[in-house]
Amino acid sequence: MFRGAFTALVTPFKNDSIDEDAYRALVEWQLEQGIHGLVPCGTTGESATLSHAEHKRVISICVDQVKGRVPVLAGAGSNNTSEAIELTRFAKESKADGALLITPYYNKPTQEGLIAHFKAIAAEVSMPFIVYNVPGRTATNLLPETLAEMRRTISEVIGVKEATADLTQISKVLELCGRDFLVLSGDDFTVLPTLAIGGVGAISVVSNIKPAAMSGLVNAFNQGDLDKARDLHFQLAPLCRAMFMRTNPIPVKAALYLMGRLSPELRLPLLRMDAKLESELKSVLATDGLV
Repeated sequence: MFRGAFTALVTPFKNDSIDEDAYRALVEWQLEQGIHGLVPCGTTGESATLSHAEHKRVISICVDQVKGRVPVLAGAGSNNTSEAIELTRFAKESKADGALLITPYYNKPTQEGLIAHFKAIAAEVSMPFIVYNVPGRTATNLLPETLAEMRRTISEVIGVKEATADLTQISKVLELCGRDFLVLSGDDFTVLPTLAIGGVGAISVVSNIKPAAMSGLVNAFNQGDLDKARDLHFQLAPLCRAMFMRTNPIPVKAALYLMGRLSPELRLPLLRMDAKLESELKSVLATDGLV
């Protein structure tokens, strides 16, 4: 189920409230473009600044709009284990197909603490878990050996979103966890290399603005058309770099605004790009025919 290109959806805002119409339209466009799955309330969705009520609403809107056409992997993690349990329980009740659970941030738990955290969630809510490892945001790296232990002892843990951009680590995860363990690239730059060593797809930022290309890359690889997969990899590279001109999701929201799909509104402490950078971003989008 959790194979292919999944978009880590932005959360559109209007006057500091969720812009439901823009969100539904974005979801529908993603489906029309052939995306394989959707992730509401991830890092790109500004989950850190959503209230619990808003977080749940965003998941509900996504599930309702998708109507079972592709899998929905709901962001439900927290650095507070009890909050993660609450959000994961809601993800299951809302009929999401799985939960994307980030490793606890700020607390800097030990590897043993990470295992205990995920065991505690699984003890309360049984559904497929994709663990989200992004040390650049959490200050904690979930080691391959720890992930292998979780895979052995927590049946809900069926895969990982690896956002270390470290192919040596990704390879070791596959070595220790087995080829049936689902490894999804969490970095748009490493999707093709991750597929090449046994990964099954990506949870992508750039697919917010170019879903057909990212899903096409994965499709081409799976069909054995490596030339096409490489072509798409290099075609997407300038856009991938542009999406990280500033902290994600600042550039991708600016891009969607320039494409006429939603407001550029962010929540503090994130701020819009300055005019100079936005002009540079628009130039990259124009070169790709997106504006």
